Amino acid sequence: MKLFAELEIKRKEREAKEMHERKRQREEEIEAQEKAKREREWQKNFEESRDGRVDSWRNFQANTKGKKEKKNRTFLRPPKVKMEQRE
Repeated sequence: MKLFAELEIKRKEREAKEMHERKRQREEEIEAQEKAKREREWQKNFEESRDGRVDSWRNFQANTKGKKEKKNRTFLRPPKVKMEQRE
């Protein structure tokens, strides 16, 4: 009887472990599907907003072409020379 009881306990533990494993796998599948859905939605929105982004860049480019170009200045300039004053 003790052997059968131990076998029954092991069987129930194994079934519980398998059930948890199946549940975990299913949750991972659902998460992967949701992630793919979010990615498709993001790509769709990205493609739809492309015209607005490109137009704003083209407007910026058109506005900057008409302006004068600034002199190329060096990043660091040496300090101006000051005359020494003695007291």
